[in-house]
Amino acid sequence: MARMHARKRGKSGSKRPISKAPPSWVKLTPDEVEALVVKYAKEGYPPSMIGIILRDQHGVPLVKQITGKSITQILKENNLLPEIPEDLANLLERARRMHVHLSKNRGDRYNRHRLQLVEAKIHRLVKYYKRKGVLPPDWRPRLIYTYR
Repeated sequence: MARMHARKRGKSGSKRPISKAPPSWVKLTPDEVEALVVKYAKEGYPPSMIGIILRDQHGVPLVKQITGKSITQILKENNLLPEIPEDLANLLERARRMHVHLSKNRGDRYNRHRLQLVEAKIHRLVKYYKRKGVLPPDWRPRLIYTYR
């Protein structure tokens, strides 16, 4: 699949398991997996990191295969879901870091352009999450535009 703001292909990543059934070598029960998800969420880990920890340390290839629910669904049931979705929060943090860099390096035109692209992604995601009802209709990100 292509990148959003480039004419290149995407980076390779790990392949998800094909089968919908849980593998036979996973010894954890669905309740144990849910307890681990809740435990790591209470420790402050985001959903993507919880999935990586479960995969690497506990041998759980996909939480949804075992429990029938995704990590975010489990967090929502236990009222541990963050107010802002993780992908949007990561983009907001990236834009904030880029703005700090631009305040120190005013002549960095390349970074200014990249900040515009990140802000475009933020606006696209905000529109999607408002439409899906994840964010309230009057929610606005605090972005500082640097187009000069």
